[in-house]
Amino acid sequence: MLSRGEQGDFSSAWMAAFRFADEMTRGGGRVSAATYDALEREWTPAQIVEIAAVIALFNYFNRLANALEIPPTK
Repeated sequence: MLSRGEQGDFSSAWMAAFRFADEMTRGGGRVSAATYDALEREWTPAQIVEIAAVIALFNYFNRLANALEIPPTK
């Protein structure tokens, strides 16, 4: 399970993206230099922008739904 740090079948590139997403989400958009450096070793600058945009958009959706108390759909 990713939340326990288990990698499973994910590549180092995806694990770097997951760590970036976790820090970006929990840290209010801030990530450590080490996490960003790991992401930069695996992805191009354009891909990093896209990864960050997707993370930001889903964080927005979640915060909006939480604020409006919209229940999750099944």
